[in-house]
Amino acid sequence: MLKPILLSLAVFTGIFSFAQKDSKKIKKENNKMTNAKLDTATFGTGCFWCTEAIFQQLEGVESVTSGYSGGTVVNPTYEEVCSKTTGHAECLNIVYDSSKITFDELLEVFWQVHDPTTLNRQGADVGPQYRSVVFYHNDEQKAKAEKYKAELDKSGAWDNPIVTTLEKFDVFYPAEAYHQNYYNNHPGQGYCQIVIRPKLEKFEKVFKSKLKKH
Repeated sequence: MLKPILLSLAVFTGIFSFAQKDSKKIKKENNKMTNAKLDTATFGTGCFWCTEAIFQQLEGVESVTSGYSGGTVVNPTYEEVCSKTTGHAECLNIVYDSSKITFDELLEVFWQVHDPTTLNRQGADVGPQYRSVVFYHNDEQKAKAEKYKAELDKSGAWDNPIVTTLEKFDVFYPAEAYHQNYYNNHPGQGYCQIVIRPKLEKFEKVFKSKLKKH
């Protein structure tokens, strides 16, 4: 009878040990979520395809969703937004861990990855849906965006005045599924290679220290 008993004890000990390890792993993951200080930033930088992949690479950014904000139509479609009649801007809703990356740092990236001096336009994309805009979620975000914008204008970083608008966030509508994670899903597509890839390469050089570790 001794052998079966010892075997049973060994099995029980193994299960208990595994359960402890699994419990520690779950606890560790829960602690990570508890320690994370999640916040949201919403930026319009022209075509959301162009900058979605950029913000996705930042350390501390949990998710980036392409969509529409700042308009009057409920649940607008891409076609409706492109009609220039809804008031929406193509934008990115960025959920980030503020213990790893600050709103100030996101603003720094925002103003460097698009042209904030062209009114309702980014390159060949023309229309109010391509406006440069910060949709602030609270007074603190508004104050920081106003300060950063004023300092950049004063510095003469651009030849022309910054026309980025600061608009109070109301509601964000995610864009259609085929718009999400566009560059990563279509890296070989012509637009991605000609327009997005050069921006991405420039960004990776300038913000190398802020990229996620792979």
